[in-house]
Amino acid sequence: MKFSKLVTAACLVVFAIAAQAADTIKVGVLHSLSGTMAISETTLKDTVLLLIEEQNKKGGLLGKKLEAVVVDPASNWPLFAEKTRELLTKEKVDVIFGCWTSVSRKSVLPVVEELNGILFYPVQYEGEESSKNIFYTGASPNQQAIPAIDYLANEVGVKRWVLAGTDYVYPRTTNKILETYLKSKGVKDEDILINYTPFGHSDWQSIVSDIKKFGGAGKKTAVVSTINGDANVPFYKELANQGVSADNIPVVAFSVGEEELAGVDTKPLVGHLAAWNYFQSVKSPANAAFIKSWKAYTKDAKRVTNDPMEATYIGFNLWVKAVEKAKTTDVGKVSDAIIGISVPNLTGGTATMLKNHHITKPVLIGEIQADGQFETVWQTKGLVNGDAWSDFLAGSKDLEADWTKPISCGNYNTKTKKCLK
Repeated sequence: MKFSKLVTAACLVVFAIAAQAADTIKVGVLHSLSGTMAISETTLKDTVLLLIEEQNKKGGLLGKKLEAVVVDPASNWPLFAEKTRELLTKEKVDVIFGCWTSVSRKSVLPVVEELNGILFYPVQYEGEESSKNIFYTGASPNQQAIPAIDYLANEVGVKRWVLAGTDYVYPRTTNKILETYLKSKGVKDEDILINYTPFGHSDWQSIVSDIKKFGGAGKKTAVVSTINGDANVPFYKELANQGVSADNIPVVAFSVGEEELAGVDTKPLVGHLAAWNYFQSVKSPANAAFIKSWKAYTKDAKRVTNDPMEATYIGFNLWVKAVEKAKTTDVGKVSDAIIGISVPNLTGGTATMLKNHHITKPVLIGEIQADGQFETVWQTKGLVNGDAWSDFLAGSKDLEADWTKPISCGNYNTKTKKCLK
């Protein structure tokens, strides 16, 4: 009899724990909090936590509170896959917000596809991908890299190009697209210099010297930078040391925003550029409200906002609306519901989830100011649809992604009318 009561009591405890777990919706947060990418990714972890807190103040989602499950892949690319598997199988999260580098995303991709999870990826990337389980809220090349080249060529008069990047898939693929694009515009091989350095690279003296020499040929020269993480700090310091300024050789960066500049003396960098889809300095009611919430949440009036934070904000709100529309967190139903949903961005417009799992964005070019902020000097007249496949790569120009029926694939060949295997 006593044994029976113990079993009954044990069962009640198990059921109580299960019921408690069912009362929350778990949100996975997959960002490097240590290692070379912590300089960029820690802020995105904090952003997700802020958004969860605000959603819970509104009453949660589907009558349940959101619960954050934070892991640290520590800038270790294989560890991203391991932590993703842990989030989906052990923690049973309903959605994951995370990754920065493309190599980390590509590490995660087969895991979320195998286990049928959802990843919202908030950083600009090289394109050439569309997964049924990933929603890309950062910029694709036609929403950042290509417009930046057009701006430099048409507005600044650049004739020689240094493509400088960190040695991994995003810079290499992006630069392959840009090299093809530049040559299609008549730029010659001798007017393109390409350089790659490892993550965390710190000795920039010889490379900056080469850039100066390349820029001394009598043609207007610019650096297009896909350098990622904390390597940017010594890179910009060395530019200043060697007198490379925005007047003689401007740098346009694709991975440097307000957060990366927060620890740098920006006075020598005034006038250098960045291409993003959002800057903290943008004037809009939505942005003012977000900045206020961010500073209150962090309890630090000096904390800045940046583009990947806005992409996280957009992705989170798209997911919330899709869950509300589907009335469930079921991956398949949420993925179907999210197509065509629009939410406010922070620049005063809206972001819409497209059939290819990319979103609509404005494109902005900003100049670095002495206070570490950016002044917008150019922007597109309207929104640009994110393109999963580049028009400037031979194997990609005939492909498109469409995750709606009857196509339902990420690599539909418009000539053969078939999806690639």
